[in-house]
Amino acid sequence: MDQGNTAFLLIAAAFVLLMTPGLAFFYGGLVKAKSVISMMMMSFGAIGLIGVLWVLYGYAIAFPGAEGLVAPWNIDFSALGLSSLLEAPEGAAYPPLAFAAFQATFAILTVALVSGAIADRAKFGAWMVFAGVWATLVYFPVASWVFNFGLAEDGSFAYGGWITYGLQEAFGSGAIDFAGGTAVHINAGAAALALALVLGRRVGFAKGAHVPHNPPFVLLGAGLLWFGWFGFNAGSELAADNTAALAFVNTIAAPAAALLAWLVVEKIRNGKATSVGAASGAVAGLVAITPACASLTPFWAIVLGVIAGAVCAVAVDLKFKLGFDDSLDVVGIHLVGGLIGTLYLGFFANGSGLIYSGSLTQLLVQAIAAAAVLVYSFVLAYVIGLIIEKTMGFRVKNEDELAGIDKLVHGEEGYVLTEVR
Repeated sequence: MDQGNTAFLLIAAAFVLLMTPGLAFFYGGLVKAKSVISMMMMSFGAIGLIGVLWVLYGYAIAFPGAEGLVAPWNIDFSALGLSSLLEAPEGAAYPPLAFAAFQATFAILTVALVSGAIADRAKFGAWMVFAGVWATLVYFPVASWVFNFGLAEDGSFAYGGWITYGLQEAFGSGAIDFAGGTAVHINAGAAALALALVLGRRVGFAKGAHVPHNPPFVLLGAGLLWFGWFGFNAGSELAADNTAALAFVNTIAAPAAALLAWLVVEKIRNGKATSVGAASGAVAGLVAITPACASLTPFWAIVLGVIAGAVCAVAVDLKFKLGFDDSLDVVGIHLVGGLIGTLYLGFFANGSGLIYSGSLTQLLVQAIAAAAVLVYSFVLAYVIGLIIEKTMGFRVKNEDELAGIDKLVHGEEGYVLTEVR
């Protein structure tokens, strides 16, 4: 047992878990003051619910183990409750429970990301039902497609989900998704788009009608997300080695470049560079570098950051042109940023990208993986959301939305001002 790698993995897991409270601050600052508790509780609700479901059966679905191609839906019944992971196999690099803990934090964050699309207008109970069903039917199996793979002694795939092992067998190159561009960001972004369509637009939806109530919260949340993202990306190597160091450096370079690119777009478009823009640009860069952090040189990571920051800054306004109300730009940042980072690898991935290999094969498999996850997540999220809306109701009444839903849903207020005596 390598104690150094075990410690590295456990610390990385703690970093990633911190990202969800960070997301709560990021999202909480973006909504109106009377909805901040509701918004932040969706993230904390995800921690509670998905943390329990992961231990009970989520890990067993996401990491069933196999020989050869893992079926699109499979379950390892011996792994239910994680009791079979209590003893580490002889010669293991780290305890299986450490890996299970690390991957649990990915599941929690992915579900929490979706909530940003339905801010200011969703019932907490309905959200919790959606979160549990969507995690079960979408995130857990998609995580298996992407992250559940084993390597032979020569470094080739021995088994895995169809996005890794299956595409490798079919095209000679598997899709590259080091830390979750497809499984996390495209997955969450597609589900967010579906829910935004199911719940409809907020009352008074128009450009400039809903402004962030607390930009310092947004900056704090972005800072916590960036801090945790080092565990997200570097930790995905599962070892403290040179690949982890490359992922770490790229997790500095890409979001830094994206932050600057977003601010330039803002300055050109509106005449002002905003704090919310800086935070959003950094997150867009973090999203884009997630699948690519171990497969790009730092120079190409900077280029990716510039592209992601600029494109996402433009993409967040598409909701006003297309008429869907993605409240906190989950689609414009996570879906678009995830697509950019995933497809970018087809051109610039070390060794297999077009500029290195002269072949479009890597781009083809990246596109197949991205499209499959997008369609699967969108369709199931739409169906799940629609069933909830038609049965228990997903959206609060218009008058409650206008008044602010914190007091109605949670019996609390984010800011209680009293007279000084």
